[in-house]
Parts: sequence; C-alpha cells; structure tokens
Amino acid sequence: MATTPPPAATVPTLGAERSTGRLAPRAATRELLGRARYDLLVIGGGILGTATAWTAAQAGLKVAMVDAGDFANATSSASSKLVHGGLRYLQTGAVRLVAENHKERRALATDVAPHLVNPLTFFVPVYEGGPHSAPKLGAGVFLYSALSAFRDGLGRVVSPSAAARAVPGLRTEGLRRVAVYGDHQMNDARMAVMTVRAAVEAGAVVLNHAEVTGLRFTRGRVTGAEVRDALDGTEFGVDARLVLNATGPWVDHLRRMEHAGAAPSIRLSKGAHVVLRRRAPWRAALTIPIDHYRVSFAIPWEDHVLLGTTDEEYTGDPLRVRATDADVEQILAEAGHAVRDEHLRREDITYAFAGLRVLPGGPGETAAAKRETVVTEGRAGMLSVAGGKWTTYRHIGRVILEKLKHAPGVGLAEDVSPIPPTVPLPGIGAPQAVARRLLTDREPGSRMDPLVARNLATHYGTLSFDIARLIAERPELGERIHPDGPDVWAQVVYAAEQEWAYTVEDVLRRRTTLTVRGLDGPEVRKRTAELLEG
Repeated sequence: MATTPPPAATVPTLGAERSTGRLAPRAATRELLGRARYDLLVIGGGILGTATAWTAAQAGLKVAMVDAGDFANATSSASSKLVHGGLRYLQTGAVRLVAENHKERRALATDVAPHLVNPLTFFVPVYEGGPHSAPKLGAGVFLYSALSAFRDGLGRVVSPSAAARAVPGLRTEGLRRVAVYGDHQMNDARMAVMTVRAAVEAGAVVLNHAEVTGLRFTRGRVTGAEVRDALDGTEFGVDARLVLNATGPWVDHLRRMEHAGAAPSIRLSKGAHVVLRRRAPWRAALTIPIDHYRVSFAIPWEDHVLLGTTDEEYTGDPLRVRATDADVEQILAEAGHAVRDEHLRREDITYAFAGLRVLPGGPGETAAAKRETVVTEGRAGMLSVAGGKWTTYRHIGRVILEKLKHAPGVGLAEDVSPIPPTVPLPGIGAPQAVARRLLTDREPGSRMDPLVARNLATHYGTLSFDIARLIAERPELGERIHPDGPDVWAQVVYAAEQEWAYTVEDVLRRRTTLTVRGLDGPEVRKRTAELLEG
C-alpha cells in the first residue's frame, strides 16, 4: 500500500524546513516544473483537476498540476460532504444515473477509500401536508436501495418513534412516517489531499499557491502557462503538449486568456451550509423535503451537525462568495421543517461556508439544471472541463482521460497505458483496526486519547502511524490543539511535511477540523503559524 511520502521536490520535509526554510522545497518544485516539457498541464486542483492528474499519471503520462490557491480551497471543499447515489434524481426518471452513482459510491466506500468514506443512515420525514406521501417515498427508497443491490440495507418506511430514537432532534409534530435509506459521507478536504498525494505517488508534479497569469502559445496552439508563485512572487513557466483548464468557477476566465472573445460557457449556483454543535448524539441524517424537487440536509458530521444547502444563481466574483446572514436564516428555517428549535440555536453555530456549483450555461432555474461534466476544446487547443462531484470524481477522471487521448493534433493516445479498474487512495485500511492499533501499539507508559486515535484513523487511515511516530519522537506534538477538539499538533507538522500546507488556513480549515469546529482562535492561529515557519 502507498504509504511512502511524496518526493521531496514536491513536499517539504522537516529536514529541509529546518536547514533551508519552508520555501526551499517550492523552489525545487518550480525548477522541476520549469525545466521539463509535460504531456499534460492541469490548471486547477479541485475535484476535476485532482481526479484527472491522478488518472493521467496512473496511465503513464508526464503530468503537472498547479492551483492558484490551496488544493480544493474553493468549491471542492464546500460541498455537502456526501458520497451518494442521488435519491432525488429518481424523480426525473434518471434510473441509470442513480445506478452509475451507486457503483462509484460502492467502489469508493469499499475499494478506494474506506478509511475516508463512511456509511450513514438517512431518514426522510413525511409530515402532514408535505410535498411527498409515505407510499411514494417508500417506493422511492426501496428502488434506491435495489439500485445499490441492497448493499446498504433495505429502503423502507419506519414509525416516527423509531426515527426519534436515532435522531433526538427530530420534530415529531405532524410526523406521519419516515422513509429510510443508506448513503455515505466524507471530509471533502481530506479526500482532495489524499488524491493529490496519490497523483504525486503516481509521478505527477504539483504546486499549490501558484497562479496562472498567462498562457504559452506555439504556432497558434496553447502549449503551457506562465505562473506566479503566490507565496514569494517568483515567476516561471510550464511547457506541455496539452493544457487542461479545470479551474471551476474561473473556467471562463482562463478561456478568455486563450481567446479574448470566448463566449461564457457556464453559470454558477451558490450553495451555503451551516455547522452547529450537537446537543445530543445523532445516529442518522435527515433528508428534508422542501418542495417537490429541493431537499435540505441535517447531517451528523465531525461530531457536529451540518445543515444545508441553498441553491441560487450567483453572478458575483467567485473569490467573494460567502454564506450571508440571509443564507443562514434560510438554512435554519428549512432545517426547522424537521429539526426542533432547541437544536438550531444561532449560538451553536461554529462555522458557515458557501461554494459555487459550476453548471452548463443556459436558461432555467439552477436547482433544476443538470449536474453534468462538460469538456470543450478552445480555439487554440486548450481543453476546458466544468461540472462534476465527489461521488463520481474517479469516473470523471477516466472520462476526461479518454477526451485527452483523442485531442486533435497532440497524439497522446499512443502514450497512454491501461490502468487498473480500482486503485486505492493512500492510507487505505479499516478505521476501526487503525484506531485499535494506535491505542495498543504504544511505548510503555504512554497512551493515546481514544478520540484522537479515532480522528486520526478516519482522516488519514494507515498514514496515522506516521503521525504516531512524530508524536513518539516529540511527545509535545501529541497534545490536543484545543481541548474541545480531537486534532493534535503533530497534524500541523505532518501537514507541512507531507501535505503541501503553507498557510494557517491550509492547516486549520483543510488539513484539520479546527475551523469547522469553531476552535481556530488567535492563540491556535499564532502557534500554527509558528510551527509552519519551522
């Protein structure tokens, strides 16, 4: 299994950090990017970019990937944290799509990332006067479970009292029945980091905080990009046979670099979420029907409750997307259809965030727009990809690779080798077994907090043992960063050494759970910055 650290050229090592400073490994990566010609340059390190880089590297292509910010720092770490088949798609008759989603969901949960993707039971409450009836939902969840070959249990209808025992916050006034089905959830930021690591282990060269400022052209075709290191201002270039624009909400911005007159190809939909402290254990999630098409979620996640999402057209600057007070009010109000008021107190909110869905351009409501991945070729040969979601990101990477193989005038097909149907992400292992080993494989007289062990096992898998070794070498790193959370200081050092973390935000929001828990106060931020400086 892949537990070897990524090459020193792309990931800071503690030794390099101590002797030459935190930016030295970035200089080595820039030099590596600038001196070679790559088969593929991927611009954008979100869902689509990381999936494509990983897949193309597995297929033997020489791959480079850059991102203007951190990996998955925008939309790709602002999802509903679900790996799901898409129950609501059955309303539109998209049975084949749901079956395909289930296939990918099962692959992630069993063969690719069982250490990151966790099963979760979902309840759909049926209230008097609500948009759906119990028989309709009962039939829907039965079909849904049948399309997953009943591997997540039998979709069924249960009584309100049975559901209330699992979800103490469930509103029972007017509750007739509750439909039950199974899906999965994950931490999207951790999925992204592990996918980047997998791409590097397959041979890709990657750099975050590296903004593309222009494109390179050879005889009228795009053959690379001009890049600026956002951390120290260094400018360099990357040459490639083919360039893939996977910049999400910024896809048209890059298309206009290729051709100033490029027409808009996408529109954006804003989705906001709220995270609250749990006032009681939740053993299931709620899928709350809002109308005949939209649903909202109340999901136990990271020992908290995640609420959302909204769905409205967004026309502003993608860099300025935020969860507004109006978004929070809407999310709390919609959750209130099925969650009791005492579980929706504003003072329990620890974090609110928003992301942008990239939808194909065209008329109509964003809530009803197709969630599809679209690949287009520009006037100068750059390929642009938009759309996609975590559930099917592995499949999407393979679809994009097929498009790349047949890009005219490039000749990549002869250089692409077959790849295995299933390749696991680094750290694959059963979280329960990993946590048990973390608790038992200790030096005499030492002990790891069970909450810390569980947190490491479910976010790093077997790579947790690398963090445990850091703690054994420097016991002070085993201390919790905040007494109300399970993250420890060793994770900060590990993020700097092995996970491309360069800023406090990289660590606290995307490598650990401090920000979503509301635990990233001034002292935590100060100490994190000190560790990052080495």
